[in-house]
Amino acid sequence: MKIYLTAIIKAKEEYRTEVLEVLQNMVKETVKEEANELYRLHQSIEDKNHFIFYEIWKSEDGLAEHNQQPYIKAFAELIDNKLQEKPQIYLTEVI
Repeated sequence: MKIYLTAIIKAKEEYRTEVLEVLQNMVKETVKEEANELYRLHQSIEDKNHFIFYEIWKSEDGLAEHNQQPYIKAFAELIDNKLQEKPQIYLTEVI
């Protein structure tokens, strides 16, 4: 079963550039993963500190493997100090 994931990430103003660089590296590396079908990063027009990922994964196992990659772990290191709050993650399926 395919997994559709939306993630909302809110960077602290003073860390926006650093967070964006990490997010862009995640895109560069993730699109190489076999289990990934789509991995798009968006930035809010109203608040440049807000980023949204829209992702499609071939399977839960593929997403689980993705979450163990070093570039995802590098992002996890930013959460406590450089984001306004923990990312909001929505896992969905098409109905």
